[in-house]
Amino acid sequence: MSSARAVVVGASHAGAQLVTSLRQEGWSGEIVLVGDESVLPYQRPPLSKAYLAGKCSLTELAIRSQDFYLKQGIECLDACVEEIDRSARQVLLSTGDRLSYDALALCTGARPRRLRAAGTQLDGVHYLRRSSDVQRIREDAIPGRRAVIVGGGYIGLETAASLRALGLDVTVLEAADRVLERVTAPEVSAFFTRVHQHEGVDVRTSASVEALVGDHRVREAVLASGELMAADLVIIGVGIEPTTELAEAAGLAVDDGILIDAHARSSDPTIVAAGDCASQDMPRYGRRIRLESVPSAVEQAKVAAATICGTDKEVTALPWFWSDQYDLKLQIAGLNTGYDDIVLSGDPTADRDFTCYYLRKGELIAADCVNRPRDFMTTKRMLGQGTAVDMAALTAEVAV
Repeated sequence: MSSARAVVVGASHAGAQLVTSLRQEGWSGEIVLVGDESVLPYQRPPLSKAYLAGKCSLTELAIRSQDFYLKQGIECLDACVEEIDRSARQVLLSTGDRLSYDALALCTGARPRRLRAAGTQLDGVHYLRRSSDVQRIREDAIPGRRAVIVGGGYIGLETAASLRALGLDVTVLEAADRVLERVTAPEVSAFFTRVHQHEGVDVRTSASVEALVGDHRVREAVLASGELMAADLVIIGVGIEPTTELAEAAGLAVDDGILIDAHARSSDPTIVAAGDCASQDMPRYGRRIRLESVPSAVEQAKVAAATICGTDKEVTALPWFWSDQYDLKLQIAGLNTGYDDIVLSGDPTADRDFTCYYLRKGELIAADCVNRPRDFMTTKRMLGQGTAVDMAALTAEVAV
């Protein structure tokens, strides 16, 4: 193994964890991490929160220090992989070089979904996915300016909170009937709408953007209703989509993500994948799911590294997520897909801490916990045990 080379494509959370885990699993050969940014892998969730608000530096967000990669003998390349030659076991780099591999891991992540409207190329229109995106937003985020955020998901609402902290006039435009419609119950959506309105954000639902207009710089957003909304800057947060073109061109199975098994192997057993680009089967939820979650990316990466090193590990952990907005920490355990009932602990119409439990046919499948870390840990533990949960007992336990 000492003469072998492992190539990891994508300097994401998954990529950074995978190269680390390779060494921990005993890989003694070369490790090359190929990323298309000129900086070392960094934490991405704080980009729309603390980093945008100016509360931390990019150096503080680094997942590992430069010394770590040097000491571990991990080479970090600033390049794009343009092609995978599976038969020759090589990748073609944007530099024109070919890099041979004995093990290959795809951690290509995801990119922002583009808004289908005219004018998105204007100056002052931003997407938020990378540190360079935030740096450009910061340049435009002058106190008193009018910011329009297209999309009322987690990224949109987190960005709204950060821009309000910077002193901007903020409007959130959500095309659906409520914010966070895809991921939360109406009661949770109403809570976050109330909080943002209290903080001075103008939250508009059922508000679709038809076009962005201006000469060279954005000046207004044109809504489907015909309303014109003044805008000095626009941030688009309408979701992300997996970066799978490289895998598709190489002939790997792809369906809203690179299909992987429980060992993180793709349809080519010599190639593994992890992170936002990967889609895994989750028997508990009865379907294949692509998780946009740092904890899931980290676990998949650990399993992928073990698979490369010949260790039998499987992806087993249930998903969990979080979101920080103002003084609120939302922690989410499990997935609420297909829920048919909820149980509330606390009053989201009056309090700033509560838990919304999601049930399907009487079974607990997920929980949204706002400023209730104990509820989150209890629910996460119970979901992990995979046994039936007595909701009366649960709400009694977490209420103590």
